[in-house]
Amino acid sequence: LDVSSHDQCSFATVPERVLRRDQARLEEAERRRNVKESQTVTEEKSDFFTSTFNDEKTAVEEMLSICNHNNRDKSLEEITLKTQQLQKFLNDSMRFLTQYEIRQAQASLQKLQSSLAEKRDELLPKKKFAFRSRNTGASKQPAPVQQTSDTSESDVGGTVVVDAAVSVNQCGFSNADSQVLIKQAEEIQQRDVLLSHLTNCKVRLYGCPSTVHIKNVHGCEILCGPVSSSVFVDQCTDSTLVFPCQQLRTHNTTATLIYIHVTSRAIIEDCHGVQFAPFTWTYPGIHDHFKVAGLDPNRNNWREVDDFNWLAAGTPSPNWSVIPETERICSWDVVGHP
Repeated sequence: LDVSSHDQCSFATVPERVLRRDQARLEEAERRRNVKESQTVTEEKSDFFTSTFNDEKTAVEEMLSICNHNNRDKSLEEITLKTQQLQKFLNDSMRFLTQYEIRQAQASLQKLQSSLAEKRDELLPKKKFAFRSRNTGASKQPAPVQQTSDTSESDVGGTVVVDAAVSVNQCGFSNADSQVLIKQAEEIQQRDVLLSHLTNCKVRLYGCPSTVHIKNVHGCEILCGPVSSSVFVDQCTDSTLVFPCQQLRTHNTTATLIYIHVTSRAIIEDCHGVQFAPFTWTYPGIHDHFKVAGLDPNRNNWREVDDFNWLAAGTPSPNWSVIPETERICSWDVVGHP
């Protein structure tokens, strides 16, 4: 068979082209298979989380429904523990959940925490408080005013009178201006803390809260001991916040410095000009409080911040930044600690 040199050349190069095409096809098939396997693993983890989370949430809701005066102490303690465990389960699962799944789980947890607070208010004894302002002239600080959250108060003859009945399982400060506000460890003891409607105040929480809610604060410096679950911040401006926690959720906050130790990932939403740095406060007993809160002092994800308003992959959010090392505060005023 007489074959021209041109045809021989063509025959010689065909297998090479075919080989390259087959190799490319195999590589693409391998890539797609790896992507599919990765998606499958993520979906399986997500399905497991959703199923387990919903089962645990339902169990807590059932415990709340049957909690009454006869079993209140043990039941409330168990419900609180299970709610904290559910929060930790969510924190540990965030890396493979979608933003939508995280939002849904957070909303469910907030509803559970609200239901637990309502149940405490319903079952636990309530009493009125009257605290007398203490003179701190030696430190040249304004006299600290101690009051419980969600109260209406009037200052008569140097005494802060709290008119509303308040649950003894929640504490905090509300409606204060230019005051030093202090709570010691024995006053907090794993209670929920609410700080609301504060202006130009210095707050020191020398203890271990269960959760902390910071709402409507302006120009404040708030330092807090280890929080065993979450810190929720809303409507905060021109302030400095310093605390360790499992999770931080910040809304509607501007021009605020946050020195944080967080074992999951911080979340911001509708925020601008928020800056982060690692937690730098210390006080006698804080290491024991880390243990009580169940926080790992060696695990701090302070610069891993998720901005729910910024979903552009690979591009940093313009709504938050890191405080430069040369501008960070390392030493804080000693206020009110015995």
